[in-house]
Amino acid sequence: MSAIGGVSQLPAEFLDALAGLRRAARRSEIRLEEVPAPSRLAPFAVALGAEVFEATLPPLTPVHGPARSLVVAPDPEELATGRFILLYDPAGSEVWNGRFRIVTYIRAQLEADMGNDALLGSVAWTWLVEALQNRGARHHSAGGTATRILSESYGMLGDRPDTIDIELRASWTPDTSDVQRHLEAWTDMVCTFAGLPPLPAGVAHLPHRRS
Repeated sequence: MSAIGGVSQLPAEFLDALAGLRRAARRSEIRLEEVPAPSRLAPFAVALGAEVFEATLPPLTPVHGPARSLVVAPDPEELATGRFILLYDPAGSEVWNGRFRIVTYIRAQLEADMGNDALLGSVAWTWLVEALQNRGARHHSAGGTATRILSESYGMLGDRPDTIDIELRASWTPDTSDVQRHLEAWTDMVCTFAGLPPLPAGVAHLPHRRS
């Protein structure tokens, strides 16, 4: 119902939350943009979509002149995708135990050996809990589900390798309207799902060079 860029007729508390989302820092590998928000879950809502791509380096040998037009940069590989939805009900919700609720979704493809790990679901939930703790994103009433998805190909597509995806759907209630840390924690977790190593503040991740 609302947009980060629109401010007309929005409650002040929700505007404060939107300002926090704008201030949130994120790694360069993650692409974050506003997407249509669900209209039936709360009187006010905003949704963000996230994609993490494998970074690529330019060719080792500089190309000049007409030959430059013949060099085609490889398409970056998508490593993880997700949604971050902030719901707001000025009257409060007994189900949420608060006026705000954050609803999230993350999906990423895994290596076969990791995808077959029976503890994968609990590991994914631990990533969420630790991300929120590391960012100091105080919250309560958290819950979620983790799902492994096996894709097998047959017939004309039989030569495709099997793939295993992990999906985590989670929601929680932030303790205050300052949700900046919550979005930062969630983007950290999306990068974790994508297999990117954690970075100290101010340090950039070096992209892999494809052979």
